[in-house]
Amino acid sequence: MTPPLPHEVTVAVIGGSGLYSLFDPAESEKRRIETPYGPTEVTLGELGGRRAAFLTRHGVHHSVAPHLINYRANIWALASLGVRVILSSSAVGGVTADYPPGTLVLTDQFIDRTSGRPDTFYDQGSVQHLAAADPFAPELHEIAVQALAGETIATSGTVVVIQGPRFSTRAESLWFAAAGAHTVNMTMYPEVPLAAELNIDTVNLSYVTDSDAGLSPRPGEVDPDAVSHELVLKRLAAAQPRIVAAIETIIRALPEGYSPRQSIDPAEVEAVLARPVREAGEAR
Repeated sequence: MTPPLPHEVTVAVIGGSGLYSLFDPAESEKRRIETPYGPTEVTLGELGGRRAAFLTRHGVHHSVAPHLINYRANIWALASLGVRVILSSSAVGGVTADYPPGTLVLTDQFIDRTSGRPDTFYDQGSVQHLAAADPFAPELHEIAVQALAGETIATSGTVVVIQGPRFSTRAESLWFAAAGAHTVNMTMYPEVPLAAELNIDTVNLSYVTDSDAGLSPRPGEVDPDAVSHELVLKRLAAAQPRIVAAIETIIRALPEGYSPRQSIDPAEVEAVLARPVREAGEAR
């Protein structure tokens, strides 16, 4: 049995590609949390004057592909700690020239183009239909906008979430832009709606690392912003201080007692959190 936490943890940070640690190891605590969907590891520490949980999507060695991330285990684990707000960081490609490399984006809409990912907690015993017109909590989004008023950012953006791990073809990228998307990513779905299903609000801070395929050069041309795995990781590493500073600024701006939306009946959420954890070796 995991011992109780000394303080309630209401804020969590989920780190995307490039963000694999957040706290001073000497002043933080790693926890393995067993969930009905398998175990996950969370680090507890302080950021922005608050006790917070940190979870890295891809593992500390970037070893978990986007379509293989155990999203339900991650979100269930955070909910079990008492988390009510998630700040997520993401690497994205820009599919329009208005979102060039180096842009910070507060994402407010997504288009799901993934397939086969377990994307609901309500697949047994109870069916709940999540209202998802505004998947990223508008109140939390506005808090982030105001907190980062001194930073050069895009205050809104629609992301297309693709299956990965491959990048888009040129035709796909142009199609996404024609559909109204601004950026492309591989992990925001089903992470965001799963959090909403447990009445956790999410705000997303994305960093544009590259120009996606639709903006990339034709064969024989050269463009330093053309998407590649190496370019993404290199630019993310350089941008980490800026990204972490922005996350900390948003956390400091959160009002005490912030109350997230209740998208699902709290009794249904409690029923999900009361499910027995999965023993080692059992199927997901």
